[in-house]
Amino acid sequence: MDIDNSFKNITCDVVIVGSGVAALVCALCLPKNQDILLITKKTLTDSNSYLAQGGICVMRGDSDRDNFIEDTLRAGHYQNNKKAVEILVDESNAAIETLQDLGVVFTGNEDGPYYTREGGHSNFRILYHDDITGQSIMESLIDTIKGRNNINIIENCSMTDILESSNGKECLGIHAVHSENNLIVNSRATVLATGGIGGIYQNSTNFPHIRGDGIALAIKHNIELNDISYVQIHPTALYEDKSGRRFLISESVRGEGAHLINHKHERFTNELNPRDLVSKAILEEMKKDNSKYELLDLNPLENSIEKRFPNIYKKILEIGLNPLEDPIPIVPSQHYTMGGIKVDMDSKSSMKNLYAIGEVACTGVHGRNRLASNSLLEGVVFAKRSAKSIVKENAPLICYKDTITRKTLLSDTEVSIMIKERIMEDELAKAK
Repeated sequence: MDIDNSFKNITCDVVIVGSGVAALVCALCLPKNQDILLITKKTLTDSNSYLAQGGICVMRGDSDRDNFIEDTLRAGHYQNNKKAVEILVDESNAAIETLQDLGVVFTGNEDGPYYTREGGHSNFRILYHDDITGQSIMESLIDTIKGRNNINIIENCSMTDILESSNGKECLGIHAVHSENNLIVNSRATVLATGGIGGIYQNSTNFPHIRGDGIALAIKHNIELNDISYVQIHPTALYEDKSGRRFLISESVRGEGAHLINHKHERFTNELNPRDLVSKAILEEMKKDNSKYELLDLNPLENSIEKRFPNIYKKILEIGLNPLEDPIPIVPSQHYTMGGIKVDMDSKSSMKNLYAIGEVACTGVHGRNRLASNSLLEGVVFAKRSAKSIVKENAPLICYKDTITRKTLLSDTEVSIMIKERIMEDELAKAK
């Protein structure tokens, strides 16, 4: 894509790239006297956070702490950063309180919110809003952020590069493109919240435009990555004989009693195992059946499915199936990136004044496999920590002085090749 040579220089305290839960929480947790610019590649609703169905975890009292930590470590095959896991669990209640203070409402009654459970959890500790938890959270945050005068939002704006100091050790802001015009954004702190790499896969539950832009630029600028080969496959995406994003059938459906069955209508695995084990069992069964999919039996939920999972219920009806009579075709699909830009416990990357939060970052919380419903929680916890660190650091504003004549977006092919090569390198290193 050729870009017009006209330039617009923007100066701000913090520039945030992305519009998922981590990006919005970070922006909203920064002081109101900070001048914040938030850019997003599409619109504020076009994030994977918006698509999240199941819910968000929270520690159910002190007696649940050790179990929550152990569930997370066990799901991650003990490849997690235990300190990060402890932070996630210990700060989970404060994270929920922050969301509620920002207008988020969870399903419940006058006695309080309801809790559900998903695979890998030893307790009912997941808050939700019907089966559109991410959408509910995001719409509340979007309403709140639009009311903040100090937060400027530019939609349909693509980051093309990171602006770095002459020694390459300090981030000075970003270069971006909006309406084919160049933007030079000078900032005290830069926050990448660009999401994962699902868009480079043929079968994914992610939006196709979320394809690893932040990761690719980190590779370009020699910013440290961690565990980039740890990519999660979700067991139950709705199988349809067409290309494009796969519709996710929440793990909560199995957590509340739905069964996985083969084409002989036989159960073949423990539905409440962690995601990677369930995905593996389904793929093995598909091989035995010589089939493109296996089946999900929703009959155990006949008294609750329409009310508890209205969005999923509606989608199944739309493709011509009766959720209470027809087994639902499902297939494992790429879902989440556990690895990413290596960050510390304050979300700082290896480049000074550059932060990474959400799926683009690797805190080490998830290890080799993410425990269900820990993604939204991680986004909130570490977004809050990044905001606190940005205020504490109070970095000086250093304007980018090098000459930029023209910038061209990395093509989808280039991004895909860069990331896949780095994944292969990481896999080979881990195999030694």
